[in-house]
Amino acid sequence: MQALGPRIKQLRLEAGLNKAALARLVGVSDVTISYWESGAIKQIGHERLVALANAFGCPLDELLSERAPETAQIFTLTATPPAPWEPHPRQHVSLPASMLDDAHLSAECYLVTPGVGEKIDFLEVGDLAAIAPLATFQRPGLYLIEHQQRLMIRQLQQGPTGELLMLRSGQSLGEAATADASLRLYGKVQARWRLGEA
Repeated sequence: MQALGPRIKQLRLEAGLNKAALARLVGVSDVTISYWESGAIKQIGHERLVALANAFGCPLDELLSERAPETAQIFTLTATPPAPWEPHPRQHVSLPASMLDDAHLSAECYLVTPGVGEKIDFLEVGDLAAIAPLATFQRPGLYLIEHQQRLMIRQLQQGPTGELLMLRSGQSLGEAATADASLRLYGKVQARWRLGEA
């Protein structure tokens, strides 16, 4: 239990919470959060531990674990929504800036590979992609989207009048489809690795 204070701080930062936000979720003051993180208060009641785990979106045993959580899980991408990482929102990796396609987005990404028998544009069987989660179009690039109740990767860019255009692999701009109300963005592809690349 010696490492609980630093563990709370680590999980708070990973969850993107400041001390005040975490305090509201747990039902304590932000000063109490500071004391917990510094180790000044060494005993935390079960009810507060459960509230902390819920705030971080992790099981209680992960909060109490002295080892770092495994974050390099590779998710299988299929055509069936939702995004494969949604049940596991903390299972991401952080990529160095030199590997990112779009440095303006978060370095926190989810690793995905096409499922057996799945046909995913821009990804071959065995390929690996790092996808930064987002819900709005940022700039042209490859995005994991849900369109007409199917997950797919498409090249997205804005047309001359601001409409969002979707291109499949190998399509020209003249063949692009215009996004409709069924479009949902899950993330932007930040990096891809091809099978057999060194």
